[in-house]
Amino acid sequence: MVYHVKRFNPLFHVKSIIVDSIMQIVKEKLTNKDKNKETGKIGEDITENYLRKKGFAILGRNYLKKWGEIDIVARKTGKIHFVEVKTVSYETKMELGQAVARRTWRPEENVHASKLKKLNRAIESWLMENRCDLDWQIDVVAVRIVPREKYATAKYIPNVIL
Repeated sequence: MVYHVKRFNPLFHVKSIIVDSIMQIVKEKLTNKDKNKETGKIGEDITENYLRKKGFAILGRNYLKKWGEIDIVARKTGKIHFVEVKTVSYETKMELGQAVARRTWRPEENVHASKLKKLNRAIESWLMENRCDLDWQIDVVAVRIVPREKYATAKYIPNVIL
């Protein structure tokens, strides 16, 4: 009788651990991406309600082109408002309060020059497609949410200069 003994291959074991680690990282990134999308959608919903209460007519949401996206398009008193929404999520109201007090992680600071450039290209497309010749401006709404406590704040920043 011949017996075959499988030897432990440490290289195979290391490769297996590495592959498992990579798969876990990919899974976490996908989960984080889903969480970020959901957080963004919540922020846009809050912003839409906020704008409606302030007398804006909502013309559209998530206007998407290869070169940029407009979160919300609204109109008020004959002017078009292209609204960029930035949302940050916190675990508790206390954590949110501490962040505000320390002025850390302000969502509006995430609207960089490159983002405004992409937004401007999308705005040009929207204006042409809708044959719109009204005055327009870019506004930013910074939303901070605490989903578990169903709490949110919104900071409206009108007429951001390009």
